[in-house]
Amino acid sequence: MTRNPSANAASAPVPGVSRGITYAMISILAAPLIDVFSKLAAETLPPVEITAGRFLVQALVMVPFLLWRAGPKALQQGTRRNTQAFHAMRGALITISMLSFVTTLRVMELADAIAIFFVEPVILTVLGAIFLKETVGWRRYTACAVGFFGAMLVIQPSFQEVGAIAFLPVVAAFAIAVFALLTRMQAQKENPFSMQFQTGLWGLGFCLAIMAAAQLTGLEDFSPVWPDTPHLGFMLATGLAAAFTGILSVFSYRYAPASTLAPLQYMEIVSATALGWLVFNDFPDGMKWLGIAIIIASGLYIIWRERRVKAPIVTAVQETTTP
Repeated sequence: MTRNPSANAASAPVPGVSRGITYAMISILAAPLIDVFSKLAAETLPPVEITAGRFLVQALVMVPFLLWRAGPKALQQGTRRNTQAFHAMRGALITISMLSFVTTLRVMELADAIAIFFVEPVILTVLGAIFLKETVGWRRYTACAVGFFGAMLVIQPSFQEVGAIAFLPVVAAFAIAVFALLTRMQAQKENPFSMQFQTGLWGLGFCLAIMAAAQLTGLEDFSPVWPDTPHLGFMLATGLAAAFTGILSVFSYRYAPASTLAPLQYMEIVSATALGWLVFNDFPDGMKWLGIAIIIASGLYIIWRERRVKAPIVTAVQETTTP
């Protein structure tokens, strides 16, 4: 039988893919550390201050990597007038997402909040069809509906426990989905480290503006508080964990395609559940586990269908957007 050289080449393993998967797994499994440190810091600090600290640390950590990968001119990349509105919108969206999520962590169990947040791929699929005119068939729309149903199974008992704040992870997910759409539009034109740096600067600017306005108007929930040593450490650890996982995620996408890495993102729920149990003694009940399972199944099905129809898979993990 005559072999088909082109078929053999297509089925051959891509060099470095295993390295990309390793980087992604480390990044995804470590990502809940961001939320653990945020939740610990939120015991005494307002969410906007924690978010500002995270943005500051992330931006500072990105500088040496940006200089290493692209040189001094990279710091100016993204400062052109025609891209400032783009970065400002992304900065506003990531600020809204993080503020919503950190506020949720003050009163909600870690695994529950992250599980609800993982409706983001569902929201992104719908928004991609509306705004980017991507073709989405009835199967993926059905999976989206099932995913929202799973989220409601997690939200319903959480709503009874903490009230309307249980819907804030959905707000965070929606903001990140729009953020991802904007990233998709610019990702091929700009260095990813530069994009992260610009995101950090704009996010920090929005947080400082919110804190200044709160200080002037007397809004205590948004006014800055001088942190004690332990909670200052938690806030700094939040930024370092975000920078660490973000850098790993960037490198993972340099070695492996998004379609390969996208299903791995749901491993974050596993590590979030483990950390929530070890650090806060929280563990989801049966109804919440059912909702988590439905969310994961619907998300994996959407990713599988996107691979079948060759649609581009863009997730928040591609650019340090984990809340």
